[in-house]
Amino acid sequence: MPARRKQDWRLPVEPLSRRKLLAAGAIAGGAAAAAAAHAQTGVFGNPDRPAEGRINSSPMAFSNPGPQNPQLAEQLPSFQDPPATDVSGMDLFWSSFNTAHKRVQAGGWAREVTQADFAISDAVSGVNMRLGPGGVRELHWHQQAEWAVMTNGRCRITVLDAEGRPAIREVGQGDLWYFPPGLPHSLQGLGTTGAEFVLVFDNGKASEFNTLLLNEWMAHTPPDVLAANFDLPVSAFRNIPVDDTWIFQGPPPMPLAQAQAAVRSPLGEPKDQFTFSTNDMRADKVTRGGSVKIIDTRNFPVSQTIAAALVTVKPGGMRELHWHPNADEWQYYIKGQARMTVFNTGPKAQTADFKPGDIGVVKKSLGHYVQNTGSTDLVFMEIFKDSRYQEVSLSQWLAGTPPDLLAAHLNMDPKLLEKFRSPRVVIPA
Repeated sequence: MPARRKQDWRLPVEPLSRRKLLAAGAIAGGAAAAAAAHAQTGVFGNPDRPAEGRINSSPMAFSNPGPQNPQLAEQLPSFQDPPATDVSGMDLFWSSFNTAHKRVQAGGWAREVTQADFAISDAVSGVNMRLGPGGVRELHWHQQAEWAVMTNGRCRITVLDAEGRPAIREVGQGDLWYFPPGLPHSLQGLGTTGAEFVLVFDNGKASEFNTLLLNEWMAHTPPDVLAANFDLPVSAFRNIPVDDTWIFQGPPPMPLAQAQAAVRSPLGEPKDQFTFSTNDMRADKVTRGGSVKIIDTRNFPVSQTIAAALVTVKPGGMRELHWHPNADEWQYYIKGQARMTVFNTGPKAQTADFKPGDIGVVKKSLGHYVQNTGSTDLVFMEIFKDSRYQEVSLSQWLAGTPPDLLAAHLNMDPKLLEKFRSPRVVIPA
């Protein structure tokens, strides 16, 4: 067999004219410029190769001449024009009650976002509910715990604890409630404005439209069994509803004191307080940039499966770089507007924008920050499926790292690293 000939990748040699020399120089200059541009992808604010972001594109390549929904696109500017530090893809961590379908009945409405709608949210699900004046959420109970925050108006709640002790309370904007799994309860809008609130169930698959309802149980129990249970004639149950009433229009409720007297039990009041007022508590963290109020079993003992933080960030402020080691973070945005970047292994990083009624989810231990991008206070809730609130601050971690080790990692002037050792708080100004 003849020896295999080695392939020669050299170009044929040609005589060089002045024109060819100039052309070659231009090509070399262009290549150098391209190489320099490529090198820029590895410097400050533009770390990736191949480069990401509009800064590394051209106007025509970045343009979007195809079909569009401008109103929706304008709500999510960071999806349309992400920073050059965003890299790779991530599970969608943005959702919104504003895009959820409303179920409307005579007494009010509700809309929900469960894991079926929002795949990343497997720890908890959320419901936004409105009860008009006198509107009643039918007597019911859940297999999951129910946590809630009032966002508007006033609401009356009734609940029975596991020892058979009833409680009736009234709550207003900023108040919370928590019902452990299985405890029966009802809700009713008060006054001339009714009530609006957000419910959180400690199961991502839980649905507001799939609860255990009084009327459905009564309608599907034989009449003779009802009669025996309540020691009444069978005819007493002739007119009970055959369908669930879910949210119906009720009459104005009796005064609170009268209602409490009507159900007073010789067993007394429940030992647990099922409601909590964020308005009556002092902030746990306060800076020029905002404040944080933390609510968990340390100050709201009944809330065994949900911990929360009410965060206020002033214009120009930022919720600092941090993560939560014990649970996913489910966010509900109440006021203002925000931008958040989430960092994951890979590396992966993605930025999204949030407005009132929107929801965000950050998986356990993923790094993130939240900026106030508006001109008014940003207010949002952080919800965790856990009994305690936990957080790791990037600034505090770096402050607790030996400076020589830190300098070796970050390639920074050791004098500048002293800034990391300054006392830090949750919301830097």
